[in-house]
Amino acid sequence: TFTFCLSLPGFVVGHAGLYQALVMFVVAYFIIGMTVLSVCAIATNGALDAGGAYYMISRALGPEFGGSIGIMFFLANVCGSALYVLGLVEAVVDSFGIPPGQKAGTGIHVLPQSYWYELLYGTVLLALCLLVCLVGASIYAKATFLIFLIVAGVLGTILVSFFATRPIEVAILLPNSNGSETRNGSFTGFSLATLRANLAGGYDVDYTTGQMMSFSSVFAVMFNGCTGIMAGSNMSGDLKRPSYSIPRGTISAVLFTYLVYNLLAFLMCATCDRTLLQKDYGFLRDISIFPPLVTVGIYAATLSAAMSNLIGASRILYALARDDLFGRALALAKKTSASGNPVMAVILSWLVVQLVLFAGKLNTIAGVVTTFFLLVYATVNLACLALEWASAPNFRPTFRYFTWHTCLLGIAGCCVMMFLISPVSASASLGFLLILLLALHYLSPSSTWGYISQALIFHQVRKYLLMLDVRKDHVKFWRPQMLLMVQNPRGSARLIDFVNDLKKSGLYVLGHVELQDLDMLPSDPLQPQQDSWLSLVDKLNVKAFVSLTLAPSVRHGVRQLLFTSGLGGMRPNTLVLGFYDDEAPQDGLARHPAFTSAREEVPLSFPPVRTPTTPKLLSPREYVGIVADALKMLRNVLLARQLESLDKAWELRRAASPPPTIHVWPVNLLRPDSARYADTCSLFLLQTACVLNMARAWRRARLRLFLCVEAGAMPHAQEEKLRQLLKDLRIQAQIQLVPWDTVTRLHWQTHRGTPGGPAPTGEEEEGTVNFPANTTQVSDEYVCAANRLVLEQSPAPAVRFLYLPRPPADTSLYPLYLHQLELLTRGLGPTVLVHGVSAVTSTQL
Repeated sequence: TFTFCLSLPGFVVGHAGLYQALVMFVVAYFIIGMTVLSVCAIATNGALDAGGAYYMISRALGPEFGGSIGIMFFLANVCGSALYVLGLVEAVVDSFGIPPGQKAGTGIHVLPQSYWYELLYGTVLLALCLLVCLVGASIYAKATFLIFLIVAGVLGTILVSFFATRPIEVAILLPNSNGSETRNGSFTGFSLATLRANLAGGYDVDYTTGQMMSFSSVFAVMFNGCTGIMAGSNMSGDLKRPSYSIPRGTISAVLFTYLVYNLLAFLMCATCDRTLLQKDYGFLRDISIFPPLVTVGIYAATLSAAMSNLIGASRILYALARDDLFGRALALAKKTSASGNPVMAVILSWLVVQLVLFAGKLNTIAGVVTTFFLLVYATVNLACLALEWASAPNFRPTFRYFTWHTCLLGIAGCCVMMFLISPVSASASLGFLLILLLALHYLSPSSTWGYISQALIFHQVRKYLLMLDVRKDHVKFWRPQMLLMVQNPRGSARLIDFVNDLKKSGLYVLGHVELQDLDMLPSDPLQPQQDSWLSLVDKLNVKAFVSLTLAPSVRHGVRQLLFTSGLGGMRPNTLVLGFYDDEAPQDGLARHPAFTSAREEVPLSFPPVRTPTTPKLLSPREYVGIVADALKMLRNVLLARQLESLDKAWELRRAASPPPTIHVWPVNLLRPDSARYADTCSLFLLQTACVLNMARAWRRARLRLFLCVEAGAMPHAQEEKLRQLLKDLRIQAQIQLVPWDTVTRLHWQTHRGTPGGPAPTGEEEEGTVNFPANTTQVSDEYVCAANRLVLEQSPAPAVRFLYLPRPPADTSLYPLYLHQLELLTRGLGPTVLVHGVSAVTSTQL
C-alpha cells in the first residue's frame, strides 16, 4: 500500500515492474486527462457554485443524474478521506509502533499495534482534520499551501538522495505466523542489473493485508493517488474565480504529478531491489539524506489529502442539501456558520468517515473508492458529451481543447477499468446508481435547471423530421394522426381519452380556438393558458400535443389549425369534432379519477362549462362548414356524440359475458340507394374501428359488422363477399345480417325511381352532385326508422361507428343535414360518425 504520492511509484514498480507501471500511469492519466478536459469545458461555460463535479453534472444532466452521482461522489470522497487517514496511521505505526513480536517498546517505538489501537490513532487524526475544516476554507487553503511547500522540499530532498546516498542494506521486520521475521532489502544506487530485475512484473503478497496483489488491485491502489484532480473543482463554491482557477490548476496538477510519478518510478526501478520496494513502503526514509524531513512530508501530504477529501465531501453534501433533492433527509446539512462555512455538512461527513475507518485496512476499501471515482469521472465525461451533442447555442465554453471524441474515450476508459479492477464492485456501484436514479426520478421535485435530455431530444427529433419525407408515404404504413378540437376540456375529458386510444401511435393534437382579436389586446392571451393545457395532458395521461390559436370565428380557427398543425411529415390527417346538439355539457374533469384522486388540486384555468341558457360560439351552418372545409382539404372527419357518457373502465372490465362489443355500420344509412361496403369511406370506417380494437384497453372488445340486406338480394353471397374482404384486410369481426326492407320502403315512398334501379357511379357517390336532392328527399320518418334499426341491435355496444355522409354542396341545406344526423344518432349512446377520404387499407405484404 502507499502512504502518499512520493512512495506510490515504489509500490507500483515493486509489484508490477517498470513496464507495467508505465502502462498503468498512461492508462490512469489518459482517463484523468480526458476527464480534465471535460471538467474544464463545463467549468468555463458559466458560473459555478458549491459542489464541484456534482454541480456540473446536475446542471447538465438534470436532478436525477446529478443527485445520484452526487451521492456516489460524496461516498467516494468519504472513503478517500478514510483511505488517507488509514495510510497516515500506517506511516505513524511504521515509524513509532512497537515491532511485531515485542511486548514493550524501545526508543521511539512506543505505540501499541492492534486493530483497536490503530482505529484510535485514526480517530485522533480525523478529529484534527475536522478541526481544520470547521474553521473554514481559508485556513484549509493556507494549510495546504504550507503542506505544498513541505512536499516540494521533500521531493527535492528525495531526488538528491537517489544520487547522494551510497548503497545500503535495509533490515525489514515483517510479521508472520510465528511472530516476526527479518529480511534485507537493498538500495544499490544506479545499477543496470537492478533496473533489469525490476522491468518485469513480480506480484507478491501485500505484507499489510496478507492479500495476493495483481494488476487490477495494484491499479486500484495507484489510481487513488491520482484522484486529487477533483479537489479544486470540489472547492468551486469557495474559489473567487472558479472558471479561471479550475482549468489552470487542474491541468497543472495533472501534468506535474504525471511527470513526478514517471521520474520516481524510473529512479526507484534503477536503484532499489524488489524486496525493498515490496516489503517496506516507507523505504524513502531509509535512503533519504535527511530522514526526518521525509517523515514530516509523508505525514503532511497524507493529512492534506485526508482534509481535501473531507472538505470536498462536506461541500458536495451541502450542495445536495441546498438543492432539496432528498427532502428532509439532508435538511440538517444546510446549516452554515456566520461566515458561510457549512459546519453541519462537515460534521456529518466526519461521522461517515469515522464509520468507514472501521474497515481497518487500506486495500479493503481501495477498490470501492476507485470504482466510485471512475463512475463519477465517466459521468462528468457523459455530461460534457451530452452538452456537445445537443449543439445548444448557449454551450460555448471558453476552454476549447476538447471534442466529443475525448468525452467518449474518457467514458470508455472509465467503464473498462471499472470492470477490470473489480467486476463485483462495478456491478454493485451501477446497481446502486440505478436505484438512486429511479428514486430521484419518481420522488424528487421538478427543477428549473434545465434538462439536457430535452436538448438532445430536440436535436434528434429535428434530424429525423427532416428525414421523414411525405413523398415516400405508403398506404401500408398509414396511421391516424388526429386533430381533436376542444372548446372546453371540462366537458370533453372522456372524448380526449377516447381519441387517445384511436391514434395508434400516430400524431395527436388538442386544438382550441380562442375568439379574440390580437389587435385589440395588449399581449397574447394564449400564453398563460398553455401551462393549464399541458397540465391537463399530463393528468389525463394522453400522448398529445397542444395547439392554441386566435381567430375571429371558430371556423377560421379550425382552418388555421388544419393548415399549420404538425411539422414536416407529421401533420393531422383526421379532424375530430364533438357533436353539435342542444345537450348541456357536464363537467367531466370534476368526476375524472385523475383529478378526484389527486392529493393536491391541479390549478387549471379553464372556464366553467356552458349552461343551457348560454349561447353557443358557433352556428349549425358554421359547424357543418367546418366539416366541409376539412373534406375539401382532404382530411378525414370524425364526429363524436355522447362520448362523455362512455365509462370505458366499466365497459371493459365488467365480468359479464359476452365481452363488450363495438358495432360497425359501414353503409351510408342516409343513402339506401347506394349501400356499398367497399368504397373509400366504408374501408376507412372499418380501419378506424379496427384501430380502436387494437388499443390495449380495447383488446377484450369484439367487433360486430352489420350487413344491411334486402329481400331477394342474395344476402349470403353478399355476406361471403364481405367475409372475404375482412379476411384480406386481416380484420377479425363477426358479421350480422340485418334485414331493412321496412326501413328502405319508407325511403322509396318519397324517392323518385324504383327499388333495384341503377346504382350511382363511384364518382357520383363520392361527389356532391346528387346529394342535395337526396338530402331533401330523405324524410324524417325514414331517418327515425334507420335510428331504430341501429338501436334494436342487442346487446348494447360500448361504442358505435356509423357512416358520415358528405355535407351538401348547397350551404342553405347545412341545417337540414345536421338535423338528419341528429335524428340518426339520437339515443344511440356513444357514437362516432366517420367519413374517410384517403385510402388506408392494404392487402399487400
